[in-house]
Amino acid sequence: MSFGARPRAVLALLGTLGLSLAAAASPASAADGTPTTPTQLFNGYRNCSTDADRPTYLPSLGNVVVEGVPGTTDATGNPPVSVRYQAWPVSDPSQTETVTRDRATPGFEATSILPGDMLADGQTYAWRAQTVAGTAASDWSVPCYVTIDDTRPASTPAIASPNYPPNQWNQGGDPVRFTLDANGADDVAGFQYSWTGSFESIVLADFDDHHIPQPRDPYADPGHFVRADAVGGSATVDLVPPYGGAVTLWVRSLDRALNPSEATSYHFYVSPTSPTVTPADPSPEFGDTTTFTLRPDAGLQSRSPVVSYSVHTVNGPDGDRTFDVAAAADGTATTELTMDGINGEHVEVTSKSADGWVSDPAFWDIDYDTTPTVASDVYPENGSGGGAGVPGTFTFTPKAKGVVSYTYAFDSEPEVTVAAGADGTASVDWAPDSAGPDGLQVYATTRSGIQLATYYYSFTVN
Repeated sequence: MSFGARPRAVLALLGTLGLSLAAAASPASAADGTPTTPTQLFNGYRNCSTDADRPTYLPSLGNVVVEGVPGTTDATGNPPVSVRYQAWPVSDPSQTETVTRDRATPGFEATSILPGDMLADGQTYAWRAQTVAGTAASDWSVPCYVTIDDTRPASTPAIASPNYPPNQWNQGGDPVRFTLDANGADDVAGFQYSWTGSFESIVLADFDDHHIPQPRDPYADPGHFVRADAVGGSATVDLVPPYGGAVTLWVRSLDRALNPSEATSYHFYVSPTSPTVTPADPSPEFGDTTTFTLRPDAGLQSRSPVVSYSVHTVNGPDGDRTFDVAAAADGTATTELTMDGINGEHVEVTSKSADGWVSDPAFWDIDYDTTPTVASDVYPENGSGGGAGVPGTFTFTPKAKGVVSYTYAFDSEPEVTVAAGADGTASVDWAPDSAGPDGLQVYATTRSGIQLATYYYSFTVN
């Protein structure tokens, strides 16, 4: 269940599952076994609290979902049972209401809802569950306690950072230490933050094969949440911004029911921390292998020494590739790269420091042409010549090393592959069937099986 958008649709669906309000349960199908007290009690997909002094805080959403797993002993055929739920205000136990879930399956969660008209914001309620099979009923479960909280925190959180002051440039390298404060909202239990201004949906629970919730603690995700040191208190968190330059952290408070406050933001600037990328050969060609030296940003190295680099290459014969390179004690590293991108090579490099700081990327690019050269005396490129039935020779010459064949096709004809000679060239003869515009497309293949870029050659038949 995701709390990003309040699940009214889920609650409406529950209303179609044969739930009924009654003073007592409608008898279920007769069962041969003795009903057992429901176990696995949950409310709002969160754990039941049996401590009246520490209730579970829930938004009512118009209703509160309650559930438990009914059971029977010595039953044959696993016949359906009913589950009876009773709820009452802790301040006035005489105001008890009963909700029944009919035709529940023993061993599976039986879900019902407490009526919204009995739930008041700020009030604490107790509820309990009982299994009913025919005319027999189990003992009641221990009570679960919930407090309804439909009110968002009254103020946005306060944000401060001792090492990255707002609205000014800061040397990157150390994680940013943020102090988040409830800012006078006395019901704040924690904080949620985002570098994008879009907040992660709060997932309340996963569900197993018996539909039993497995509650999640959002504060177990330190990349997006932190718990306050006390209700209405504050928290300190160290975060690494995802990029340099102008940076904004967005924060909102969460109360005990996970109601969010309005968001506020903290703006600051981080000086670029990109490494430098230097090839031994500044102008390599396709197929060349050259050594690249990676050097850390000096300010970053002095603040937070670099321990490794992540190297990402784009559009190689096997797709994009990413690999890590360990850095020496001075933060430098070397790596060899083979130029195998058919339209040039694009390299992105980021450095990583021991404290987790990831630098801005550095980029290195080179463009080169791996298309073959095409020439014909009879049918010149972008010109006219020959005629219907007049043969012409087309010669293919490589721009890249290691070419062993060419694959070509004239307009509307199937592809043909021809071997290259020792010098990497090849020639083919072709005669058109008719006059008019025509064309040829051709690409080379290397000894290692790389299909190079395609060249498009246009001409007109007289």
